[in-house]
Amino acid sequence: MASGTHIYDLTLLLDPAVEAERREQIVADVADLIDRTGEFIGRHDWGTRQAAYEVRKKAEADYHLIQFRGGNELLEQLDHNLKITDGVLRHRIIKLRPGTPDPPDLRPSAQPAPEAAEAQPQEA
Repeated sequence: MASGTHIYDLTLLLDPAVEAERREQIVADVADLIDRTGEFIGRHDWGTRQAAYEVRKKAEADYHLIQFRGGNELLEQLDHNLKITDGVLRHRIIKLRPGTPDPPDLRPSAQPAPEAAEAQPQEA
């Protein structure tokens, strides 16, 4: 991939009423498109979460964050494909600035690191 391309975050909100297989297929199709025309960096599945506001009359969504490197053609293909894909409630592609920190681990099963629990002082 050319060094002139930028790194992007794709936030993907999928309809939790759609079968899990279909939601996984949507994410796999996005990853495949990125692999073919860009560079796949990472994927963070955050699970089903309460939305800040209703999207297409849905109060919850299955959240995914996909990080990739690509050019304008890839952005246009992703935008077009996600707009017409059933099961996608909303998507947003954001260009990352250099020095942007890694995304947090928002998976429902994510537990605080053991070091953080040990670092808290205990009262005697």
